[in-house]
Amino acid sequence: MKRAFKLKGEYIKLGQLLKAAGLVSMGTEAKAVIEDGEVLVNGEVELRRGKKIVVGDVVAFDGEEISVEG
Repeated sequence: MKRAFKLKGEYIKLGQLLKAAGLVSMGTEAKAVIEDGEVLVNGEVELRRGKKIVVGDVVAFDGEEISVEG
């Protein structure tokens, strides 16, 4: 399922985006799925929880795709 996420500032960190978009319930869960290589940013595995996600990025996890908009 694809959906949009409205970015309020210049960027959001990957772990925070997963929580804000409701894909995980806690920061510790976000950390685990990112470190396990389950999260894609723009089609590539991203292992850094603090990766800055900006407008135009697409984050995919667990069958969900989040398109980041300004």
